[in-house]
Amino acid sequence: MKRVDLVRRVEEEGAAFVRHGSSHDMYRNVITGVIEMIPRHREIDEMLARKIIRRLSSPQSSSNG
Repeated sequence: MKRVDLVRRVEEEGAAFVRHGSSHDMYRNVITGVIEMIPRHREIDEMLARKIIRRLSSPQSSSNG
């Protein structure tokens, strides 16, 4: 999955950018408080992308999708 698509998806799910790390960016779900790091690669492995999306999704949106 392309990184820009992953970032767009997690932001739609309710996550907000927190800060830049050395090789990752930190995103936090404002509803649940879950923090997840997103690597700064153009392509991100599908399994990792699914894990990040699942962890950063808010409970209401995961039951609808």
